[in-house]
Amino acid sequence: MVMVGVFPVARRLTQRLEGLQRGVQRWGEGDLSVRLPASGQDEVADLSRRFNDAAERVQSLMDSQAALLRSQKSLLANASHELRSPLARIRMALELSGSAPSPAVRAEIGRNIVELDQLIDEILLASRLDAKELDLGTMEEVDLVGLVAEEAARVNAAFEPAEGVTSVLVPGVNRLLRRAVRNLLENARRYGGQDVSAELWTENGQAVVAVNDRGPGVPVDQRERIFEPFYRMPGASESHGGVGLGLALVRSIAERHGGQVSCGPREGGGARFRLSFPLVLSNK
Repeated sequence: MVMVGVFPVARRLTQRLEGLQRGVQRWGEGDLSVRLPASGQDEVADLSRRFNDAAERVQSLMDSQAALLRSQKSLLANASHELRSPLARIRMALELSGSAPSPAVRAEIGRNIVELDQLIDEILLASRLDAKELDLGTMEEVDLVGLVAEEAARVNAAFEPAEGVTSVLVPGVNRLLRRAVRNLLENARRYGGQDVSAELWTENGQAVVAVNDRGPGVPVDQRERIFEPFYRMPGASESHGGVGLGLALVRSIAERHGGQVSCGPREGGGARFRLSFPLVLSNK
């Protein structure tokens, strides 16, 4: 009588264990979408929940790795395309020059070599920024007032921090923060003509750098796309220079520092890029 009474309970338990075994086996064979029923409060249900939690974490990690691989493949494909242009120009210049290149040909070759060097440097930095686990440098307190002033002077842009602001400290890697500000200023100078300016202020625990130009501006439907690697706005000419990685690097650097970058219109015409970083805690 005891065996007859216990058998249904034992059979249900056995069936649940068999289901657990089949699920684990399917998951081990590569079906990462497998999840186990976890109803009840006993040990089997607890084991199923633990398995499901672990499976979710593994699948999330695998999805992240797959996305990173897709990004790297796209980056390499676009880089290959971009490298062809300056290499083709160098080859043509050499073919036209004969044995003694003219000063104009030498200047053209030099310009294209600089462009190749810039492209390779930006590709390497973009790859390192994509690899989240890599150490990109020493985190320190960086004063954005001095940094933005130096970079603005470098491209002959006006710079005016907010009234009373003499020091704005943010935690970050100095060379990366400098690169982000430099890329925005060079982009503004490239597409926005001579009227380029930078501003700096703090709000809500954030340091905000704004870079303004008087160029044609950025259409609403392009304001996110311009931050994609190798993306150029329709009608953009190679004569402007640049390889389409500058703004993508700005966004990657901002995100690695817990910040953001966005593009909007400038009052009176042109574009206004806004770059923000968290302030040093003691500076809030």
